[in-house]
Amino acid sequence: MGFTVNQVIPWGRSFDEYLQMFALSEDDLHCSYLDCAGGPASFNAVMTRRGYSVVSCDPLYRFSTAQISDRIQFVLPIVIQQVEANREDYIWHQIKSPEHLAQVRKEAMNEFLADFDQGRQTGRYIDAELPHLPFADRQFDRALSAHFLFSYSDRLSEKFHRDAILELCRVASIVLLFPLVSIGGETPEFFPRLIEQLTALKYSVEIQSVPYHFQKGGNLMMKIISR
Repeated sequence: MGFTVNQVIPWGRSFDEYLQMFALSEDDLHCSYLDCAGGPASFNAVMTRRGYSVVSCDPLYRFSTAQISDRIQFVLPIVIQQVEANREDYIWHQIKSPEHLAQVRKEAMNEFLADFDQGRQTGRYIDAELPHLPFADRQFDRALSAHFLFSYSDRLSEKFHRDAILELCRVASIVLLFPLVSIGGETPEFFPRLIEQLTALKYSVEIQSVPYHFQKGGNLMMKIISR
C-alpha cells in the first residue's frame, strides 16, 4: 500500500518563523532557496509574492489542495490538544498560548493552501523526499529543512540523516537545519559523529543560536557550507 494522506500530520510554520528559525535577514533572501520537507508552510507563498526565488519539496505535495485542507482540519485540534497536555515542554514567549499557536498555524497553512495549486503548476511545489532529490548539483544557493532531520531521530536512522544531509549539500551551496533536537527535546546520540563525518568530507559546519525558541532546547541551527 502506498503513502496516503491519512499518514500525514501537516503542520506549517509562518514566513516570519522561518526568518527566525534560520536567522535570515532581508538581504539573505536575494538568492535561490530550496525548502525541503516544507509541508504546508507559508514560506514559499510569501517569498514568491515578494519576488524571491524558492522551490519547496515534500511528499505531501502529491495530494490535492482539498485533501491537504481536510487533513489539516482533522489534525489541527489533535495537535493543539497534545501541546496543551505538554505545556511545560514549550516556551510561551513569542507564542503566547496553545490558542495563539493554533491561530499562527492556521494563518500560515491557509496562506499555503491559497498558493498551492498555482505553485504546483509553476514548479514551486515538488513531490520529492530525502534522501534522493530530483535537482541538479548546486541548483540552489541555500537549502532549508525545518522540523524534520533530528526532530524524528527516534525513527530515522543515523545513515538516513547522513545521506539526507549529503544530498542537501549536493543540491545547495549552504544548508541550514533546524532544530537540532528530537521532538522529545533530546540531542541524537549520533550527532557528534555526524559533525565529524561532515568535517572529514571538507564541509564547514557551524552551530548557531537563533532568535526562534518555542520547543525547550530547540534554539540551535546547523549551517553547513560547501568548501
